[in-house]
Amino acid sequence: MKTKKSPERLCLGCRESHPKRELLRIVRSPEGEYAVDLTGKKPGRGAYICPKLSCLEAVRKNHGLERSFRGQVAPEVYQSLAQALAELPQAGGTEAQR
Repeated sequence: MKTKKSPERLCLGCRESHPKRELLRIVRSPEGEYAVDLTGKKPGRGAYICPKLSCLEAVRKNHGLERSFRGQVAPEVYQSLAQALAELPQAGGTEAQR
């Protein structure tokens, strides 16, 4: 029998492929609002990052979200993403593992 492949996505910060379930999806809704999508099912355009603050800083530095969403991203969006990342329980454990 064939083994089922798990989908992989590229992190915008570290530019490494990871299984989709290990990454955070940042979604821009059709109304233009940005949010962290923990379920992976919210409608809108998505971008993926590792649940690490270092990857979020790299995304901010290399303008990864601007390229993915094809437009300007307000600094408040990065601040809210950093706050949401800090509140995730697995973010601290993932940082220590890598």
